[in-house]
Amino acid sequence: MNLEAALGQALPNLTVSASPVDRIAYARDLWPRHHLAVSDGRIAEHRPGVVVWPNTTEDVASVVRFCAKEGIPLVPFGAGSGVCGGVLPDERTVVLDLKRLDRVRRLDAEAGVLDVEAGALGIRLEEDLNAAGHTLGHFPSSILCSTVGGWVAARSAGQCSGLYGKIEDMVASLECVVGEGEIVRFDRRLHGPDATPLIIGSEGVLGVVTSARLRLHAAPAARAFGAFSFPTVEAGWEAMRQMFQSGIRPAVARLYDVFDSFIARLGSVRRGKHAGPKKTLEERGEGAGFGAAVLRRILRRPGVLNRIVDAAPSDWLGGATLILVFEGQAAQSEADFARAKQIALASGARDLGEGPARHWLSHRYSVSYRQSPVFMAGAFSDTMEVAAPWSRLGELYRAVREALGKNVFVMAHLSHAYPDGCSIYFTFAGSAPTPAAMESIYDWTWRTALDAAIGAGGTLSHHHGVGRSKAPRLGAELGRGIDVVHALRHVLDPRGIMNPGNLLPRDPPERRPVPPPPQSLTLDRASLLVHASGEATLADVETFLARSGLTLGLGKGAPDLAATTVDAWLSRGAPGAPDPWLDPADHLVAGFTARLRSGVEFEVRPSPRRAVGPDLFALFFGMNGRAGVIRSAHLRAHSRDPLTRPHPLDARLERNPPLGEVEAAWIDRMAEAASRVD
Repeated sequence: MNLEAALGQALPNLTVSASPVDRIAYARDLWPRHHLAVSDGRIAEHRPGVVVWPNTTEDVASVVRFCAKEGIPLVPFGAGSGVCGGVLPDERTVVLDLKRLDRVRRLDAEAGVLDVEAGALGIRLEEDLNAAGHTLGHFPSSILCSTVGGWVAARSAGQCSGLYGKIEDMVASLECVVGEGEIVRFDRRLHGPDATPLIIGSEGVLGVVTSARLRLHAAPAARAFGAFSFPTVEAGWEAMRQMFQSGIRPAVARLYDVFDSFIARLGSVRRGKHAGPKKTLEERGEGAGFGAAVLRRILRRPGVLNRIVDAAPSDWLGGATLILVFEGQAAQSEADFARAKQIALASGARDLGEGPARHWLSHRYSVSYRQSPVFMAGAFSDTMEVAAPWSRLGELYRAVREALGKNVFVMAHLSHAYPDGCSIYFTFAGSAPTPAAMESIYDWTWRTALDAAIGAGGTLSHHHGVGRSKAPRLGAELGRGIDVVHALRHVLDPRGIMNPGNLLPRDPPERRPVPPPPQSLTLDRASLLVHASGEATLADVETFLARSGLTLGLGKGAPDLAATTVDAWLSRGAPGAPDPWLDPADHLVAGFTARLRSGVEFEVRPSPRRAVGPDLFALFFGMNGRAGVIRSAHLRAHSRDPLTRPHPLDARLERNPPLGEVEAAWIDRMAEAASRVD
């Protein structure tokens, strides 16, 4: 019996298709490497056996049970807008399209939460919420073609993350189908235990997310806009750092490097003051003829163009452009913008007025439609988003740009800034005489750029996830942490059917030495991070920070500082630490080293945010040592000046929901499996 007939017989109430059209449509996501194959006539080489459309969570559980029993691979599918190769099925694979699970189960305006199913399309959900006076505050560029489940799976970031945080900061609860068809709900807790960070970013390899409880905000009453030109991109990001460390939280803060800013201004001059977004040669209507030939010729010698741009004085090209958008209550937005403007001007910026920021907002999703013409012209393009603490940002920018620039033309902008660091979003394009040569250049470019990011102390992904494109280098970033993810998978997916081949590298992780805990406390002043041994007391940390006018910012509920070590404090869920629901752009721990109960140690290096699989810190935070101990931690330090405290967001949702027996049992199983990694 073939797969379609077997599924139809086992689950007669579900829609199942093995038609050639559906198998092609669900054969891949939007990984640009797929486009190279398509441009060469190799359409959908990796087609699934069947596509299934469940209507309820119980339907999903039935499909998972069937696939687990038969040993059939299963790939959850949202809207297919991922760009990292997270979807690559074969003829034995069942693709589970979740878009019929698109219902809003509950909207509790009083508590400020929304229960919505995983298949809900982003733009429709946000428009419906706006009509009722609410917003999620989550605006990824793919919002027109991405779903709630996809956001959770890839640890997505939206354009307003400076105020509202990333998707992991918005999740209050997740409903998942795991194991062999079990349905379980994991709740976020202020002081733990909290398994939601292990599911968020797991890209379908630990189960299927079927619904999420997300935090709601009131729709903004007003916005304030501004734009500034800086003499260099470094001066621009220094101003951004000062803004976020001063407690200012622009919803949008995007800094375009000198050449990216130059191209945008050039396009605006040619098309008039109120011109639309910048366009490629192909989008201007020159088709596959002269324009395509010029584009290919330019991109086949990218090193020359990159050297010209690097050599040109910054003021010749007009400097780097910072776009700022504040939102909320009118008085607060205007006051915060006035403070930001003061910082920008003191950093040598020139005021560009509101126009560029308003223009950006009106075209905020246009980037999603700019890639196809490049491939049609016989070239390729892609994007790469990495992140690092402020102290490592310059090295990261230069190292990745140099690695990319050897074979492709490269531009960059900085977005998704936080008090301790920032993301850099590189855009690059190249060409070669044949599709095979382009694939070779594309693969080599990614390998060298990812190695450069790791070497510079950055994280491989800030919000696009890992998929198959970055998986080969994930072991270099997480080391033995990869073994921990495998252990979690053995618990949540014992049959190994969940999206096999995605996220996790095929090769064993690099067994790099884990640095020992610091003998004394150290401070990264630029990033406001203090590196402390797990055995240091909180009193030690506070005394050390006080010399620099800093503090951990502990408040009500804090333990006896002299009697509590950093490890003990974190294992209890950091009582007294700042409430993350009030300032989602901030976080408590940027990186750590840990020792599992088995004796295995691993390191997660400091980064403002990362999207490289499950957040393994959840195995230690509020877990009372069940998986192991924290050997050292990079903790966020705060200024003692009350004027640097951001305006708290309204947050009425429950902070520490009760832990039920089913959820507790799953958390215990995950902690136990992780603790035994050897």
